Amino acid sequence: MVQRTTSAETLDRDAVAARLEGIAASLRSEDEFTVRVENKDITLRPTDSITFEVDVVEKQAVFRGDRETIKLELDWRPE
Repeated sequence: MVQRTTSAETLDRDAVAARLEGIAASLRSEDEFTVRVENKDITLRPTDSITFEVDVVEKQAVFRGDRETIKLELDWRPE
């Protein structure tokens, strides 16, 4: 069974950095932590070994303007 919960919102740079810092702090110090996505709290149990993937896309378009996207993916099998 797959459960996917997705959220997208526009935030300022400081708010995005704060969210990433919160996740990083939780990875460093806790066996499990909770991430809020929309109106749902999801408890995660990361292992010591985590696959970390970075995907960067740079688009250049004459009429629509340039666009840059970065996607971060962390993947593990909870014990």
